[in-house]
Amino acid sequence: MKFSNLLFCLLFILSACKNDSKTENTLSIEERAKLIHERVITLDTHCDIDVNNFTDSINYTQNLESQVNLPKMKVGGLDVAWFIVYTGQDTLTEEGYKKAYENAMSKFNAIHKLVNDIAPNDIELATTSNEVRRISKSGKKVAMIGIENGYPVGLDIKNIEKFYNLGGRYMSLAHNGHSQLSDSNTGEADDVWLHNGLSDLGKEVIKEMNRLGMMIDVSHPSKEAMRQMIELSKAPIIASHSSARALCDHSRNLDDEQLEWMKENGGVVQTVAFKSYLNKEKSEAREATLNKLRNQVADSLGLKWYGKWEFRSLDKQIQDSLKVNDRWNSIPKIVSKKISKTQDFPKEVDVVDFVNHIDYLVKKIGLRHVGISSDFDGGGGIKGWSDASETFNVTLELVKRGYTEEEIEMLWSGNLLRVLDEVEAVSKTLN
Repeated sequence: MKFSNLLFCLLFILSACKNDSKTENTLSIEERAKLIHERVITLDTHCDIDVNNFTDSINYTQNLESQVNLPKMKVGGLDVAWFIVYTGQDTLTEEGYKKAYENAMSKFNAIHKLVNDIAPNDIELATTSNEVRRISKSGKKVAMIGIENGYPVGLDIKNIEKFYNLGGRYMSLAHNGHSQLSDSNTGEADDVWLHNGLSDLGKEVIKEMNRLGMMIDVSHPSKEAMRQMIELSKAPIIASHSSARALCDHSRNLDDEQLEWMKENGGVVQTVAFKSYLNKEKSEAREATLNKLRNQVADSLGLKWYGKWEFRSLDKQIQDSLKVNDRWNSIPKIVSKKISKTQDFPKEVDVVDFVNHIDYLVKKIGLRHVGISSDFDGGGGIKGWSDASETFNVTLELVKRGYTEEEIEMLWSGNLLRVLDEVEAVSKTLN
């Protein structure tokens, strides 16, 4: 009797599974994509932050204008955001290092305030792949921390362990401009280099990162610096936000030789949704036409138009006055209306362009070496994935291209978490 009941239960389960599979196969592409998107852990390795958005009155529990915040993550189904401790490059002086360190600490403190004080029931800090899975399973969003530019380390290598203990799990040794640790990709513009790769201190930093279990990020350093990092590192490396140079010739992207290095190293390239790194010609054509239109509209209102970076360089008092100026704030809306009525307006760089890079990287170096990043709130964002609320559109495009659920899971988080695990395993052998 027990055997008969057991047999009946097994047949029922097999029948149910078969029916579920059959049902899922009859779903539309969008319906299948939604199911996949809900099941996989979606992870974005590069989301910049502004410490002004981490206060008691203004913070990520609100749907701010920032491209990433909790409401947008929930709408778009973005599970894991790597918040970035970014410091711009400045002078290689004691004063410069001090300011950089203070800037870095302010961002570490902001992230900890978010997860500990502002929204502990909604988001939690993770430092390992197991923590990512546990937190995600609990229904909370996951925060992780990456460090963009090793400049705040200064000349004191002990700062790396401080940053690691605060949750930092990857670090690039340079940004735009050569740091005390490494040459930057920006040296390509004038062929002027400071270290011809890594400085002596930079080489020691690589060893220390291996010892601690911190991933080495090669997205901003020079090609020669990257080569030396791979040569020195005992663990796989990552490019936290770069795309394929063969498709878009920009020094921030990786050429085919660099991609081969990444494959041999066992690392992962986190394809980035940054317009000018995906399709420079398309991006420049649209931006030139947009700027012309913005300037015309601003001029008609008796104002001067300032682009994003131009605006940020203005005196804070001027910025504040423009933010509350109704005519200034109306410019983007007027421009949008004009675009909608203009035939043959240059097209935007979009999710199709983004996944074209993923396709190229997968074919060139293999699926296990490719991941996804946005560079939101740091210049990233494309049509279809303009902020975290549109994250599903990336999964949808991947499903349209024929990627399976297992492959999509690897692209969204599996590959990056594998590298994190391997870096941690190497660390254990060195301690």
